[in-house]
Amino acid sequence: MAIGRGRERIEIQGVEFKEKVVHINRVAKVVKGGRRFSFGALVVVGDFNGRVGYGLGKAKEVPEAIRKAIEAAKKALVTVPLTENGTIPFDVHGRYGAGHVLLRPAGEGTGVIAGGGVRAVVELAGVRNVLTKCLGSHNPHNMVKATIAALQELQTADQVALRRGKTVEELTA
Repeated sequence: MAIGRGRERIEIQGVEFKEKVVHINRVAKVVKGGRRFSFGALVVVGDFNGRVGYGLGKAKEVPEAIRKAIEAAKKALVTVPLTENGTIPFDVHGRYGAGHVLLRPAGEGTGVIAGGGVRAVVELAGVRNVLTKCLGSHNPHNMVKATIAALQELQTADQVALRRGKTVEELTA
C-alpha cells in the first residue's frame, strides 16, 4: 500500500487509486501568546473505473490532515454504474444540506462540464462525459457530499429491470 501527495497513486488491495485534495481549511484558535492553527482537508479518492469516496481529516499540520482524509476516503468508497461511452445512465439530483447538484448524461466527446468539488468526484469516479450544475450552496464540503449522494442514486438497467420485475428489453421497448 503506497500513499502519495497531490494526484499521486495509492494502491488498495491491488487496485490503483488516485487522490485529489479539494479543499484545505485553516482554523485559528487565539490563545495567550498568539494563535494556534489547525487544518482540515477534504480529499476525494477514486480508481477512474466506477469507485469513488471522500474523506475529511483534521490535524495540526496539513500533510497529517491530508493523510487522515485519505484514510477516511478509502473506507467510504461507493460504486458508480457507468455506460459504455463513459457517462451516467440518467439524470440525477443530489442534495446535501443547502447544496444541490444536478448531473446529466452527455454525448461522446463532451467531456466533464463541472467545477470544483463536483469535477473532482466525477473525474475520479471515471465519468468522462457529463453535464453538471451546482444549485444552492457552493460550499466545497456540501458539493462533494451532494455529488456522492447523486451518484449513489444511480442504477444500471439490469437493477431497474429486476426491481420492476421485467426484462431489460421490456424497459427499452
